[in-house]
Amino acid sequence: MARCASELVAEAKQRIDNLDPDAVEAEAASGDVIIIDIREAEELGDAGRIPGSVHVPRGMLEFRADTTSPYHQPPLDPSARVILHCASGGRSALAAATLKDMGYENVAHLDGGMNAWKEAGKAIE
Repeated sequence: MARCASELVAEAKQRIDNLDPDAVEAEAASGDVIIIDIREAEELGDAGRIPGSVHVPRGMLEFRADTTSPYHQPPLDPSARVILHCASGGRSALAAATLKDMGYENVAHLDGGMNAWKEAGKAIE
C-alpha cells in the first residue's frame, strides 16, 4: 500500500528523538553533539544557519554518513550524538530515521527545523 510523505514523516518521528529548540541549544552548549544541517545550499544563504552546524545536503547524507564510502564526511560518526535539522522538520525526521537504519544509535532531529529555531529566537549565523 502506498504511503504519502506526511505518513512517512509521522512514522519516522515515532522512531527517533524529536527535540525542541531549547533541547538542541542545551545539547549544543555541552559540546558533545554534531548538528547536521541537511538543507540545500541555497537555503543556507536565505535563512542562515545554526552556529557550529555542519552542512550535509539531504541528497548526499547516506554517502557522507557511511564510513566505508569514499564520500564519507567527518565528523559524521555512528557512535556520536547527531542532531539533524532542515527547514521545517520533515526531511530531518526522515534523515534521522535513515541514519538509525545505518547503525547510528544516538540520533535526533530538531522538530520544526530552522523555522522553529528562528521563532524561538535562537542564535543564527
